[in-house]
Amino acid sequence: MMNFLPWVIVLVLIIAFLTFCSFFNMVLWIRALISGAHVSVAELISMTVKKLDARSIVNIYIKARKAGVNITIAQIENHLQAHGNIELVINALIAAQSANLEELDLKTAIAVDLSGRDINDAVKHRIMPQIIQINNITAMAKNGIEVSVSVKVTVRVNLKRIIGGALEETIIARISEGIMTIIGNANTHNEILEAPNTITKTIMANKDLAADTAFDILSLDIVDMKVGRNIGAELEIDKAEAVKYISQADAEKRRAEAVAAEQEMRALTQEMRARVVAAESEVPRALAGALKYGNIDVKDYMKMENIQSDTLMRKALSGNADSDMLTPALNPPKKKTKLQ
Repeated sequence: MMNFLPWVIVLVLIIAFLTFCSFFNMVLWIRALISGAHVSVAELISMTVKKLDARSIVNIYIKARKAGVNITIAQIENHLQAHGNIELVINALIAAQSANLEELDLKTAIAVDLSGRDINDAVKHRIMPQIIQINNITAMAKNGIEVSVSVKVTVRVNLKRIIGGALEETIIARISEGIMTIIGNANTHNEILEAPNTITKTIMANKDLAADTAFDILSLDIVDMKVGRNIGAELEIDKAEAVKYISQADAEKRRAEAVAAEQEMRALTQEMRARVVAAESEVPRALAGALKYGNIDVKDYMKMENIQSDTLMRKALSGNADSDMLTPALNPPKKKTKLQ
C-alpha cells in the first residue's frame, strides 16, 4: 500500500495541475509565451474573474504584437468593456502601418471606433480615395433657362479630422450650393455650357470647402450637363395668364354692373311711365271740370281737339307717330251737354 502512495500523490497533482490550467487558461499562457506575446498568469486570472473572453483577448494581443502594434492587455480589456470592437481597431492599425500612415495612432483608432464609425472603412478610404457622385444639381441662369449638372467628387479621409468631422452629406451640400451659385450668377446658360471648367475652378479655389469635415477634396469633375426648362418664359406665361384672368374678372364685374344699371333704368322708366299715365288720366277729368264751371268754352275745347288731331296726322305722315298717340288719352268721354 505504501508503494502506491507516491503514485497517487503524483496523479492527484497532475489532475490538480490540469484543472488549474483548464480553469485559468494556462494553455493560452503557453501559446502567448511561444508566440512572443507574454501574458502573465495574473492577467489570465483577471480575465476569468471579469468574465471576459480570454481566448479572444489573447488571440487579438498575439496578432497585434506580431504586427508591431504597441498595445497592452489592459487596453484591450478596457475597450471591450466599453463595448468597442477591438479587432477592427487592430486591423485598422495594421493596415495603417502597412501603408505608412503615421497619423493614425492607437488612441485615435479607439476613439473613432467608440464613436460608432467604421475605422477600417476610414483607413481604406485614406489609402484609396473615395468617389462621391452628385447627380442633377439644377439652377437657373439670369436669362431664365435651367442648367442641370452632374459631378464626381474625389475625396480622401483625413484621419486627423475624422473625430468630430462632418461626413459626405456636408461635402455634397457645399458643392451643390457652389454650383447653383455659379449658374445663378451667369448672365446666360450659354456661359456655363461654353466653359464648364469655370465651375470646377471656382469651387476648387474655395479653401474652406472641406473645413470641419473628415475629408480632403482631391478633385471635382463634371460628368454631365443638360439644359432644362425655360423658367423665365414659363413665368411670363403664368403672369400673362394671371393678367388675363384679372381682366376677365374686371370685365365681368363691369358687365354685371351695366346689367344692374340697365335693369334699374328700366324700372325707373316703368315708374315714370306709370306716373305719366296717371297724370294723363287726370286730364279728361280736369277738362270736364273746366267745361262744367265755365273756365273753358266749347269753342276752345274744339280748337284744342283740332290742334291735337292735326299734330297726330303730321306725325303719322312723317312715320314718327307713337301708337299710343293715335288714341290719345286727352279725349274725354263723350257726354251729352245742354248745348247738344
